[in-house]
Amino acid sequence: MKPPIYLYYELQNYYQNHRRYVKSRSDSQLRGTGNDLSATSDCAPEQVLQSDGGSKLIMPCGLIAWSFFNDTYAVTADLEGSVTPVAVDETGIAWESDIKHKFGSQDAQNFNLQDNADHRGGGTITGPINADEHFIVWMRTAALSHFRKLWGRIDTDLPKGTIITIAVANRYNTYRFDGQKHVVLSTSSWLGGKNNFLGIAYIVVGGISFLSGCAFFLVQWRFPRQRGDVSYLSWNATAAATTELH
Repeated sequence: MKPPIYLYYELQNYYQNHRRYVKSRSDSQLRGTGNDLSATSDCAPEQVLQSDGGSKLIMPCGLIAWSFFNDTYAVTADLEGSVTPVAVDETGIAWESDIKHKFGSQDAQNFNLQDNADHRGGGTITGPINADEHFIVWMRTAALSHFRKLWGRIDTDLPKGTIITIAVANRYNTYRFDGQKHVVLSTSSWLGGKNNFLGIAYIVVGGISFLSGCAFFLVQWRFPRQRGDVSYLSWNATAAATTELH
């Protein structure tokens, strides 16, 4: 495999497109322009953290952030008995526009705390929100229940015959909702990466369009539209009237 080689995590039976899940976020809070109860009202039930000291606002709030994917991967390559670690670059995986315009430099607060295991969802964030590209990738919700998200990029060549081993830190719980998770290594061409859905959709829409065109042709050929009486056409009436006046 020639670089760049992209490492994705893939989830199945995970409905990020659920209406309540998609709405459970505060874009103004993520940008750093609003961090109060009114600006984060859509984040319920993950808006505030209840503790002995009272209610504390969660930053970032909402179900999408709370369920942040937190598995990690270590890749090694075995070529003819020589095992070497493979560096995976975890930068440059998020959209630049998201980093610059949708996420601010504020630090996470009261978010998936280690000492609050009963209430913790997925991963946590250390440092500024816009510095965690894994989190930014996760916050761009998927349209289907079976999706991939980019985790990193390998910039070294993996020759034919290389045995790839991926050690997974299995933290993300998919068993509670009968989900599945996979790791995918993929390359891309000038047309982009592999996407079966788009290919199938184009073939189906093209086939329906072709059959519809054939049906309209047969109907027109079998039952042609009758030609109207051309004597009623008025396209030259203005010209005729002008000629008479002169």
